[in-house]
Amino acid sequence: MFRFFENLVDPYGPYPEKDTPPTKLFPFLMDYAQPFKRVFVYAGLMSVVVAAIEIALIWAMGWVVDILAGDPAEVWEAYGGWLIALAVFILFIRPALQALDVLILNNTILPNFGTLIRWRAHRHVLNQSVGWFENDFAGRIANRIMQTPPAAGEAVFQVFDAISFSIAYVIGALILLGQADPRLAIPLVGWLFLYGMLVAWTVKRVGPASQAASDARSEVTGRVVDSYTNIHSVKMFAHNTQELDYAKEAIEKTRTTFQYEMRLFTIMDVVLVTLNGLLIVAVVGWAFYLWMQGQASVGVVAAATALTLRLNAMTGWIMWALTSFFRQLGVVSEGMETIAQPITLVDKPGAKPLQLQAGKIEIQSLTHHYGRDGGGLDKISLTIAPGEKVGLVGRSGAGKSTLVKLLLRFYDAESGRILIDGQDITDVTQDSLRLAIGMVQQDSSLLHRSVRENILYGRPDATEAEVIAATKQAQAHEFILDLQDPQGRRGYEAQVGERGVKLSGGQRQRVTLARVILKNAPILLLDEATSALDSEVEAAIQDTLYGMMEGKTVIAIAHRLSTIAHMDRILVMDQGKIVEDGTHDALLAQGGLYAGFWARQSGGFIATETEAAE
Repeated sequence: MFRFFENLVDPYGPYPEKDTPPTKLFPFLMDYAQPFKRVFVYAGLMSVVVAAIEIALIWAMGWVVDILAGDPAEVWEAYGGWLIALAVFILFIRPALQALDVLILNNTILPNFGTLIRWRAHRHVLNQSVGWFENDFAGRIANRIMQTPPAAGEAVFQVFDAISFSIAYVIGALILLGQADPRLAIPLVGWLFLYGMLVAWTVKRVGPASQAASDARSEVTGRVVDSYTNIHSVKMFAHNTQELDYAKEAIEKTRTTFQYEMRLFTIMDVVLVTLNGLLIVAVVGWAFYLWMQGQASVGVVAAATALTLRLNAMTGWIMWALTSFFRQLGVVSEGMETIAQPITLVDKPGAKPLQLQAGKIEIQSLTHHYGRDGGGLDKISLTIAPGEKVGLVGRSGAGKSTLVKLLLRFYDAESGRILIDGQDITDVTQDSLRLAIGMVQQDSSLLHRSVRENILYGRPDATEAEVIAATKQAQAHEFILDLQDPQGRRGYEAQVGERGVKLSGGQRQRVTLARVILKNAPILLLDEATSALDSEVEAAIQDTLYGMMEGKTVIAIAHRLSTIAHMDRILVMDQGKIVEDGTHDALLAQGGLYAGFWARQSGGFIATETEAAE
């Protein structure tokens, strides 16, 4: 039975993906709610049925009070069948209908609605560009992905569990009192007006207050995760106090926003208790007055009393449900600041996979400044022949890494274009472009998974023999066999920690090299590929690097000039332009920037900007 209701909606089912999701709250929620439309109808109907049953039971209790005024034997003879039917209804039919209501809410909507939002939101965020992620805290993004789905699920739950139920219940109460005596409905209508004013006052303030509190919580998460992620820097610079102060500022903001939110609830509770007192005195007192005048039966007084006491018990729950509903909408609104952001770097309609033939790269008048006045690239033009090995050197900020990021299409260039085998990279799919390029970065961070999973990231369908061959080529196999994590997993099954923190810099770099070797892409980018290796290990894998380059088009960024001295060509960049182009010997003979770098290098590294300027 549970499985039937749990499987009414598949949260992972196919859906039309949108690069630009709705930015308004209710269209945003309705977009996610499309697979649940039929279920929501059933949930709404069941809420009305359950409310009607509650009202009917109160009416039935009043009826029972009235018939008890007669002789017991006569009462049983006249009404015994009806009383048995009422008992059967209460014992069997009512629980069955209640079960159907809660099964739809608890087993169909709650688990699946939040899961659907989290899955689709995560998928949407993963499609964002690298630049998009660089503009926010990873912790805040993750927090919004985590807290928005349960908030949306809770809001939907309150709609059917409390809001639609309470509306149906109040309408039923008005009908019941009106049938007993229309005058009994007057105090209830007056109370509803005052109650509505209180709800409007609370809701108007709770939504913004909740959004502010949610945003403050996300800020705390972002700052705390930032400290934990960079714990080595925190400890190395002995900045525990500064990090605590940095976190305290956000934590205090969270406390003050939450305090304001709680003030609203305190005011609401006090006013609500006062209004409920007016309701009880007005309705029950009026019913008692009508009974004294002989215009109402004891059953009517009993039903009116039961109804008002039930409403008294419900109003706090209804108010809390309403405020919870708008609080959760505030959380969703805050989460939408991340989840509903449009994806700006997208494949063109009809984009086809890159058809790689030889690996020729053409860069035509390429310009990109990240929206700033300086930095980046300025009208670079360059052709790299198939299989050519090109070294890229220059001072920090010269534009080397920008060129590589544009080649990978992590950003779209402001002007100009890049062609691979005659195909504009903006006309092909991003996945096919990046599958054709292998890259070893200076920051060789790994996923918090096993060594094997990290290496298989290069080619998930690789065999075990291919994985081991790649690690041996990267001089990594021996140290991997000696690894053991705190949970006792050994070798290739050992977990490497967040960003590979459990491995040394050289070990991380060799695992990264193994991953790229396994990928075996026809275009190879090396960004300081040996920077984390000691001289002995670097010397041991130089042959590995040259072997990786065989038959590939290669662009290698290096400050250690000895690693690129044997390249086919070396490009020297300065202030976003290519200022020198030639072989190692030719550039030395020119006596320009490269010759200056070579002459002033220490231990094979490019001199600092200060030294180079002297």
